[in-house]
Amino acid sequence: MADDRTNRTPAKKSDRPRRRDIALTAGLGVFIMAVLALSGEMGAGVFLAGALALAALAAVYYLTALTAAEPSVRPALASASLRPVEIEACEAMLERLPIPVLLIGPGGRIERANPSARAFLGLGAERGLLSTALRQPRVLEAVSAALRGERGASVEYATLAPLESHVRAYVEPIRLNVPGPMPFRAMLVLADDTSSKRAERMRADFLANASHELRTPLASLSGFLETLQGPARDDEEARDRFLSIMKEQTERMRRLIDDLLSLSRVEMNEHVAPTGSVELNDLVRDVAEALRPVAERRAITLEAAFSDMSAQVRGDHDQIYEVVENLVENAIKYSPDGAQVQVWVEAARTRDGAEHMPERIDPQSGRLTLSSPPLDPDARFAVVRVRDTGPGIERRYLPRLAERFFRVDGQKSGPAAGTGLGLAIVKHIVSRHRGGFTVESAPGAGSVFSTFFALAPARPAAPADAPGDVEETPDAVTKA
Repeated sequence: MADDRTNRTPAKKSDRPRRRDIALTAGLGVFIMAVLALSGEMGAGVFLAGALALAALAAVYYLTALTAAEPSVRPALASASLRPVEIEACEAMLERLPIPVLLIGPGGRIERANPSARAFLGLGAERGLLSTALRQPRVLEAVSAALRGERGASVEYATLAPLESHVRAYVEPIRLNVPGPMPFRAMLVLADDTSSKRAERMRADFLANASHELRTPLASLSGFLETLQGPARDDEEARDRFLSIMKEQTERMRRLIDDLLSLSRVEMNEHVAPTGSVELNDLVRDVAEALRPVAERRAITLEAAFSDMSAQVRGDHDQIYEVVENLVENAIKYSPDGAQVQVWVEAARTRDGAEHMPERIDPQSGRLTLSSPPLDPDARFAVVRVRDTGPGIERRYLPRLAERFFRVDGQKSGPAAGTGLGLAIVKHIVSRHRGGFTVESAPGAGSVFSTFFALAPARPAAPADAPGDVEETPDAVTKA
C-alpha cells in the first residue's frame, strides 16, 4: 500500500502544473478572442477558427508533452500522466483535427505536425525547420518568444502568390516537465481566414459595382417614366417605343446582377482548387447542342470537333460549362449573320503546346496569355478552343479583355452589348482550376480563345488477360 501511495503522489504533483497551464492558455485565448470581438475585427468564421484553436490547444496538451519530449524522458511522462487509452485517443483526435496544429521545439524545429498542417504548409519532412516552410517574420518572432516562455500571441498575415490567402496564426507557450535548459515548446495553430476576407470584400465590391453600373439604366428608366407620365401620355407610338427600350434596360440590369453574383461566387472560392473530374468532350457537346438554336436564328454555322483521346480533366462541371458557354455565346454574339463559329477539344498537350494554336489566324494577329497555370513540367492539359469570324480585336485591347466591365469600342451599345463581366468570370474560373486562358485576334480575321485544364490522373489499367476485357480503340475526331 505504501508503495502504491508513493507511486501515485508524483503523478498528482506533475498533473497540477499541467492543469494550471491548460487553464492559463485557455483563459488567455478567451481574452484575446473577446478583445477582437469587442473591437469588431472578428467575424463568425474567425470566431469559429479561434474556438477550434482553443480546443486543439487544450485537448492535445498532454499528447504533445509526451510525444515532443526526448525519448529518455517519454516513458516517465507517460507513466506519470495519461493511460495508454487516453494517449491513443488524443493522438486520434490530433490526427483528425481539420485545422493545422504544430508543435515547435528548440531552434524552431517542427517536432510534431498533424496531417492538416502538413497539407497546409506542404511539409515534406515533419521535423524540418519552421522557417523553411513558413516565411512570415512576425509568426517566427512570436514562436521564438513562446519558446522563451513569454506570453502567446495572435498574428495575421497574407500571401499573394500563387493565390491570395489570409491566415491567422495562434501561438502559445507550453511548459513540459522535462529536464534541461529548454522546457518550453510553442504550439502553433493556423486558421485559414481567406473565405471570410473574400466575403467581406465581395460585399463591398458588389455594392460598389452595382451602384456604379446600375446608375445609367435606372436614370434612363426614370426619364422614360417621366416622359410617359407627361408629354407622351397620349402618344401611342412614343409609348410603345419607350416601353421597348425600358424592357431592354431592365433585361440588361438583370444580366448585370446575375453576372456580378456569379463573379462574386467564383472569387470567394478561387483559392480552393476543385476536386471533381469532367469529360470535356461530353461537356462541349452539351454546350454546342444547347446553343445551336441560338446560332441558327442568325444563320451562323456552329461546328464542334472532339478529341479522339480521353479529355478527363480535374474540375467543377458547372463552372467549366459556364466557361465554354460564355466563350461560345460571345463568338455567336459578335459574329456577323451567316458566319461560322468553331469549337474543338484537344487533349494530352503540355502547357507550352496548349497555349496557342500551332498556326496563326493572321500574320499580324496579336497573342496574349491572360492566365497561366502553376509551373509543372509533368502536367498535361486538355484544351478547349473557340474561334469566330467576327470583326476581331485590336492588339492594344487584348491586355484588358479580362477586366471587369471592359468592352471594346463598338461593343458598348446595340443588341450585342454585354455586361463586360463574361471574360472576367472565365479568367477567375480558369484560375481556380489552376489552368490557362489565352487569346489570339486580329482585326478582320476574328478571334480564338483557348482555355486549358489539367488532365485528371489516369486510373490503373486492368491486366490485359483479365476475363471479360474488351480491347478499345480510340475513335477518330468527330464533328457535330
